[in-house]
Amino acid sequence: MTTQARRQKGAVAAEHRFHNAQGAEVKTRDEAFAPQREVSPEAVAATAKLELHNGGTVTWQLEVKYSPNTYPFVVIGGQITGTISGGPWNITGGFMGDTIRLDAKRTSGGTETVTIVGEFQNPPAYRGTYGFNGATSSFKHTTIYHC
Repeated sequence: MTTQARRQKGAVAAEHRFHNAQGAEVKTRDEAFAPQREVSPEAVAATAKLELHNGGTVTWQLEVKYSPNTYPFVVIGGQITGTISGGPWNITGGFMGDTIRLDAKRTSGGTETVTIVGEFQNPPAYRGTYGFNGATSSFKHTTIYHC
């Protein structure tokens, strides 16, 4: 018998542990690979707090809800408040990763929209532009993360 065979014979078999797509430990391999149960987007949402500055008097607070199970992170909601024209605004979609795009719609009447775009930089922030009603490059901004 080889040395390796003796080691394997004397070793205690390692216990297998299985986890499903949601990260929960399950008892069997079949449960681990079973189709994913329906989960609402809110159940797997995380929140990022950002603050947009345009170099002037505009400061917006952004609370962005996103799916942490994707990358770039898919934005699923949120709100923009602060010194923005006619706010608050509901964030309706977008993504955050190496670049950012946030689309928002005014909550108080009208169909006006704002779109924020940018690229990631260190320390953690996005530098880019934003605009209203379909424009994305009307104003420059720096948007920083707040923990």
